[in-house]
Amino acid sequence: MSYRLVILTVCVVFGLLGLYTLQHSHQSRETFSSATLKVGASGKDIYELQGRLKALGYFNGKVDGEFGAATKNAVTWFQWKFGMKSDGVVGPQTKLKLWQATKDWKPTAEDLPQTGAGAAAGGGASSGGASSGGESKLPASNSLGLTDKDLKLMANAVYGESRGEPYEGQVAVAAVILNRVKSAEFPNTATGVIFQPGAFTAVADGQIWLTPNESAMKAVKDAVSGWDPSDGCLYYFNPETATSKWIWSRPQYKTIGKHIFCR
Repeated sequence: MSYRLVILTVCVVFGLLGLYTLQHSHQSRETFSSATLKVGASGKDIYELQGRLKALGYFNGKVDGEFGAATKNAVTWFQWKFGMKSDGVVGPQTKLKLWQATKDWKPTAEDLPQTGAGAAAGGGASSGGASSGGESKLPASNSLGLTDKDLKLMANAVYGESRGEPYEGQVAVAAVILNRVKSAEFPNTATGVIFQPGAFTAVADGQIWLTPNESAMKAVKDAVSGWDPSDGCLYYFNPETATSKWIWSRPQYKTIGKHIFCR
């Protein structure tokens, strides 16, 4: 009797997993067609692919509906970050994972196929979509060319890296990101800094995609406005969890909350 119960339980579990996968696969199919996407492909699916990758910060090129080398690099980067085979080919698994990571994404005019004199296909269907339109939320003192999307991603990073830290420590984490943008040793964009391989724990463990709270968003704006509690530091770490010997070799400048900030 117990053997039959085990078999029944296994069947129920696999059945529920199958229903879950089927439901989410159906939702991703509503976004993409069933075609496998790879270099040389073009059309609506590629506009969708590039738009979603761009919203996540993996694709920095023009959304043109053409699957070229830049798009393949973005796909490969996304696949690697999400633990998939990094082959640059967009099949069902990559489509599903991309859809799950961008459920709230809506295309802007830039993300839609262009017709005529640059008008978005489908008329005004894209109005009121993503944050690239409307009133800017950036501080007036922004001098790094940061976009609203950069601010949102920085808030994600601050929340993932330092929620629970004192507010000054949250601003300091945001300031470190900005200090790296300014430094010739690091990428010159906030997105590039945040997604530099191995740079931030929140990216490695997926916490970068958690929804930031008001404190994290305010900390980013204060840092962009010029407040730098780290006094120009480029690194920080938690001594209770840090395992890298290299980070311990950096000159330690100050401690804020649980983080030691280094130069």
